[in-house]
Amino acid sequence: MFSLVKSLFVLAAATYVAAETHTIHFDNACGYGTPVVYQNFQKLASGDYTFNGPAYSVIAFLQTGNCGANGEGCTLLETTLINGGVSSTDVSLIPPHTFSVPTGFGYYNGCDGTGNNCNNANCAEAFHVTDDYGAQRQCTSDNVNLAITFCK
Repeated sequence: MFSLVKSLFVLAAATYVAAETHTIHFDNACGYGTPVVYQNFQKLASGDYTFNGPAYSVIAFLQTGNCGANGEGCTLLETTLINGGVSSTDVSLIPPHTFSVPTGFGYYNGCDGTGNNCNNANCAEAFHVTDDYGAQRQCTSDNVNLAITFCK
């Protein structure tokens, strides 16, 4: 009997973990460029993308034709979206990243209203050096999603 209960518990836990999802949605108001999502140096999408599980160490940017494969030379957004912990997102202008377009973000489906916007090269809302931690915005909601805006 104990092993049956244990098996059911493991199955229920596995089902719960498999149910984790996070969507990155783009709103490109620039009139040019292609929003892209990368993880582990691999391009996942040109446009919206849904992760079926945690989204660790994800970067996104507006590929204007002037950005390197990892967003070098452009405004970069970094995020980790996870259940059961702390999701964190920020805009980075740490070299080799530089301001290219106004970039903002906001969580939705949890932590609604939490986000940040960087509208110029000197914005205080972005990382300029590695310890600009005030630029990070965090969320502890499960299955939280992220909306990224360009040129707003």
